Amino acid sequence: MIRKARLKDVKDIHRLIAHFAKIGQVIPRPLGELYESVREFFVYEVPEKDLIAGACGLHIVWEDLGEIRSLVVSEEYQREGIGAELVRACLEEARELGLSRVFVLTVVPEFFQKLGFRLIEKSELPHKVWADCVRCPKFPDCDEVAMLYEISLAPGG
Repeated sequence: MIRKARLKDVKDIHRLIAHFAKIGQVIPRPLGELYESVREFFVYEVPEKDLIAGACGLHIVWEDLGEIRSLVVSEEYQREGIGAELVRACLEEARELGLSRVFVLTVVPEFFQKLGFRLIEKSELPHKVWADCVRCPKFPDCDEVAMLYEISLAPGG
C-alpha cells in the first residue's frame, strides 16, 4: 500500500536509505534531515507485516521544478512494481502542486525511461541541485545521469 509517510516511518525510511547508500545506489540522508523532510516522502507499507518496504521523496527545488530522490525498495519486494508506484505517487503530487518538471539523478536510467523520463545534460539543471552531491561518496566522480519528466498540468494529464 502506497501512502504519505508519517513520523513513525522515519526510522524505517532511514534504515532503507542507509542500506542502499552503503551499496552506492542513493545518497545517505541523516536521520534529522529525514524528520525535517518527512512530508516529502511516500512509503510502501506491508500492513500484514507492519513493515515499510519502500520509500521515495519529492523534493521541491524551485517554483516549477521538483526532484525524485531516495527511491528505495527492500530487495525482497523488488521487481513487483513498487518502485514505479512510488514514483507515480510523487509525480501525481508534483502535478497537484503545479510543478511542470521533475528530474532525477540515477544510476538506473532504464527504470525511469519506462516511466516517461528522458535523458538530459546535467548542465540543464540549476546549480542549487548539486548541494547534496558533496555528501555522496562518489563525489566528484559521479556515475549518475540526469533525467527529466515533463508534467501535463491539464486535469487528468
